[in-house]
Amino acid sequence: MQSANVLLKKIVRSSVLPFAAQHGMKKDLLPFSRPLSLSLCLKQDNVHTPSEKLDLDAWKKVMKSGLQEEVSEAVSEPKELSELAAAREILEMWRLAGRLVPENISEEQLKAFVECPSKSAKKKYLKYLHLKELHKKNDKRKMDEKRERRLESQEQASETDVAKRTSSICAWARSMDKAYNWRAAQSMIFGQPLIFDMSYEKDMSVREVKNTVRQIVLSESSNRRSVDPFHIHFCNFKDDSLYHSEFIKHYREAWGRLLITVTDQCYTDIFPKEKLIYLTADSPKVMKTFDHDKIYIVGSMVDKSIKTGVSLARAKRLGLETAALPLERYLLWNSGAKNLTLDQMMLILLTLKDTGDWKKALEFVPKRKYCGFVSRPVHQLKKSLNLLNALRLRKGQEEVQKQFAKNYSKKLMQK
Repeated sequence: MQSANVLLKKIVRSSVLPFAAQHGMKKDLLPFSRPLSLSLCLKQDNVHTPSEKLDLDAWKKVMKSGLQEEVSEAVSEPKELSELAAAREILEMWRLAGRLVPENISEEQLKAFVECPSKSAKKKYLKYLHLKELHKKNDKRKMDEKRERRLESQEQASETDVAKRTSSICAWARSMDKAYNWRAAQSMIFGQPLIFDMSYEKDMSVREVKNTVRQIVLSESSNRRSVDPFHIHFCNFKDDSLYHSEFIKHYREAWGRLLITVTDQCYTDIFPKEKLIYLTADSPKVMKTFDHDKIYIVGSMVDKSIKTGVSLARAKRLGLETAALPLERYLLWNSGAKNLTLDQMMLILLTLKDTGDWKKALEFVPKRKYCGFVSRPVHQLKKSLNLLNALRLRKGQEEVQKQFAKNYSKKLMQK
């Protein structure tokens, strides 16, 4: 029914409109956007004057010609379908029927299918394309499976390597911790004592105390890993001090298991004074050699904002011997303070204890603080430099005298 209506609309558009145009009908009465109806045509005919007569023969000819054209177009439409579209429809039908037809076919393959001379040739060609497509799918599936197996094997190998590495590292770390702890335990019985004076909290800010504790933690770890560690003593240590709270933050549960001696007593109450040496940069006495029978004291403070001479004044007040590292004796020092951090002091003392070589020990001084290391003391170099300058001055004076005598003799000859 719908196709009949569409056909009627096409006939009316192709036949009635030209006829109306030939007989002078207005275009406004026949809008193209709306479907024409017979009543509209009758109304338009009534609008015309009675003098105008409608030629029925011409009307019949126009109607017949339009009907024939539409019927011929409707019959010729399936014939004008492209061969490729028809071939695709055939392939879809064969696919639904269960025949061997490829799922995806290109334009070139479709043209080759259309050019096949017979139906059997078309079937064989489609079967060939179907098998080719299956082979490609199988190859892709095999490649994907192989890639997945390779990735799985690599992941398993990496996991096993990581597990072996972590297990070996953990075993090594446990064994080394046991060795370090054993050395530290031995040092508490047979080792040389090294004292950290913890009585400078009131002279520092909170930030400086935190920096001091951090440096002491580094010093303790360096001492624990050394071959011959010191027996570390924290003297003048208060349980309610800021030092204690900062140590708890760093060590947590390990604070109670540290192989060090912590006491609130002063070092003068534990050790004899004649064995104590307070290491301070303000001391007028320079340390020449490391004495294994002495007990060295290091002030637990940061010297950024503390006035100079605080540790020296404390040592003199207690009647202790003082000493300073021979930095100017072996290093060409730049301008600036000669204060070192606590962990640097620990490394220097450990190296001196093991080797006794000042050159190796002073390598832990930051390179920004000095220009270079000299094999001879600096005061000897200064003496040699002064001697060279004096010789150069004397040589210059002799040359001036010779030149003056030569010029004077020339003047005499001219006269």
